[in-house]
Amino acid sequence: MPTRKANATWEGDLQSGNGQMAVESGAFSGAFSFHSRFEDGDATNPEELIGAAHAGCFSMALSNILAEAGHTPERVETTADVTLEMLDDGGPTITKIHLTTEGSVPGLDDAAFQDFAEKAKAGCPVSKALAGPDVTLDATLTS
Repeated sequence: MPTRKANATWEGDLQSGNGQMAVESGAFSGAFSFHSRFEDGDATNPEELIGAAHAGCFSMALSNILAEAGHTPERVETTADVTLEMLDDGGPTITKIHLTTEGSVPGLDDAAFQDFAEKAKAGCPVSKALAGPDVTLDATLTS
């Protein structure tokens, strides 16, 4: 399997500086700043990108698990809410990632969907990489 790369450049001090992040494939590049990370600035931030990566990985993992069990999904859509908090003992820390997923899977009941979703949460490579924060999940089966 290939090694994936991304890069970031930061110029200036923390509060008034700014940066650029990009992925090797060229599919994404974007600005980030103190304001976009710790306030409501217009640019992106590392936590938002972690959320996108986690949501994408989880959706793929769940789709794969479902298909391998004979339940090919029509659609799996996932949102990742990444919580960044200022901790007294550690500064800014990602303390929680909450996944909300919705799947349209013909012929599957909710109990089975919940089981497959939990397996995907545990097995997704990004979930494994981010095992430090509390990763939670809400899963909804739609018709």
